[in-house]
Amino acid sequence: MTPASLAAHKLPSKMESQGEQRVISIRMRNWATALILLAAICVGGSGSRAEGQLRWPDPPKKAPIRVRIVALALALPRSSFFPSYEVLVAETEISHDEWSLIKLVFTFLPYQPRLSESGFDYSVVHEVSAWRDPDCDETVEQLTARSQPERHEPLIYSRNVPREDLDRRRIPLPCYETNADDYIKSSLEPIGPPPEPPEPVLKERPKPSEPVLKEPPNAAEQPVLKERPNPPEAAPKEPPNPK
Repeated sequence: MTPASLAAHKLPSKMESQGEQRVISIRMRNWATALILLAAICVGGSGSRAEGQLRWPDPPKKAPIRVRIVALALALPRSSFFPSYEVLVAETEISHDEWSLIKLVFTFLPYQPRLSESGFDYSVVHEVSAWRDPDCDETVEQLTARSQPERHEPLIYSRNVPREDLDRRRIPLPCYETNADDYIKSSLEPIGPPPEPPEPVLKERPKPSEPVLKEPPNAAEQPVLKERPNPPEAAPKEPPNPK
C-alpha cells in the first residue's frame, strides 16, 4: 500500500473519531444541564416544603388558670362517639381576691364528666390549663341566643353565686377553651361576708345652730299699764254778792 493510500485511509477514521468525541461531549453537556435543573427543582421543592412547615399554625399556648363557675349558658347533649362541649360563664382570678368574668368552653369525651358535673358551686375553685381564643368572644346576650329569632335561654346560675344580674352586661366576655384532659384540681374556697366599709375620712361639718325663740312671758308677769286718773275738775267760783 502506498503512503498516499495510507493517508487517505487514516483521514476518514480520524474524522469519525472526532465526530464521536463531539457527540459524547454534547451528551455530557446535556446530562450536566439536566442534573443542574433536577438539583434546582429539588432545592426549590424542599424550600417550599420548609416554608409551608414554617407557616403551619402553632398549637395554642396553654396556661393554668383558676376559675369559679358562675352560670351555665349552653350544654349540648352527650355524644356516644364524638366529643361534646358546654359553655359556661366563669370568673378567673387575675390577682389576689380579684376576679374577672370570662366565657369558658369545656370539651369532654363520652366517658369523661362535664365541668358542671364536677362541682356546680361558686364556692368551688377549679384549676385548669386553658388557652385564649379571641375569635369566640361573645356577650351574655349572644351566649343565650338560640336559632329561633327573638329566643333566649336563661342562664342557669350555680349555687352560692353572689350575683344574678349578668343579663344586663353588654361587654363581650373574653373566651378561654379547655378540656377534661387539661383539668388539674379543685378546692373548696367559700366566699366570706363582705368586709365592712371603711369609715369616712372627711368628717361631716356640723350644722349651724338655729336661733332659739324665747317664749313670751306669762300674762301674770307682764307689766300692766294702769290708766292714769283724770285731773279733778275745778269747782266753779260763785260770783261775789253786790253790796
